[in-house]
Amino acid sequence: MIIIKTREEIELMRESALIVSKTLGMIASEVKPGVSTLYLDKLAETFIRDHGATPAFLGMYGFPNSLCMSPNSQVVHGIPNDKPLESGDIISVDCGALKNGFYGDHAYTFEVGEVSEVTKKLLKVTKESLYVGIRECKAGNRTEDVGNAIQKYCENHGYGVVRELVGHGIGRTMHEAPEMPNYGKRGRGKLLQEGMVVAIEPMINQGTKNIKQHKDGWTITTADGKPSAHFEHDVAIVDGKPELLSTFAYIYKALGITSDEENEFRKQPLVL
Repeated sequence: MIIIKTREEIELMRESALIVSKTLGMIASEVKPGVSTLYLDKLAETFIRDHGATPAFLGMYGFPNSLCMSPNSQVVHGIPNDKPLESGDIISVDCGALKNGFYGDHAYTFEVGEVSEVTKKLLKVTKESLYVGIRECKAGNRTEDVGNAIQKYCENHGYGVVRELVGHGIGRTMHEAPEMPNYGKRGRGKLLQEGMVVAIEPMINQGTKNIKQHKDGWTITTADGKPSAHFEHDVAIVDGKPELLSTFAYIYKALGITSDEENEFRKQPLVL
């Protein structure tokens, strides 16, 4: 069942989403060669708790940590460990927080040190596809309109679009209806309505779309061992249009990046 949110509930969800955004912004300053993902995980757990929220992933479905940390060929659900990051790596950081009874959940794939131009392009196209999909997340459209836009954009660049993993509705539980696939046919899927809140999250592979799950029950990698990128935003449908609840602005501030990519999805400028 799709749960429609009131304006008041959407504002509470924005608060939860922005705690995740601020956590990722803090992490952005710490992602560098020689740092372990387990160290970053501990920083995130402390930061989330210090901001009056609970790490959403910790213990969820038995997951052992606060962040999903997925380097290189890992698509999602990587478990933090003591292995140091190396220059040339990429690392998807997926983070969730619970506050005021509502969840926030979004992700960003970071470059570690000097990354190849081929890998940079994968990250660029994947992030661009996120906004391509968000533009379709409006009242009257359907979930596969969003997925179709993402799929076409990424496949036109020669990338593989993961089928087995999808975005989702979000609210008082982390995973609500509807599923938000990153592929599909226009005109199919659940009807998008005023007050819906969803997490849109392209998971895009440099090579094959196929994936494999590891024996730990969590880690998922590309079937061909090539890199994968993952970006995610929480999006509400307000006045029939997509409105971002999360932001990459804290990440960009930490990394010295200037961007106006989110402006069209905000009624008011974000105050950092």
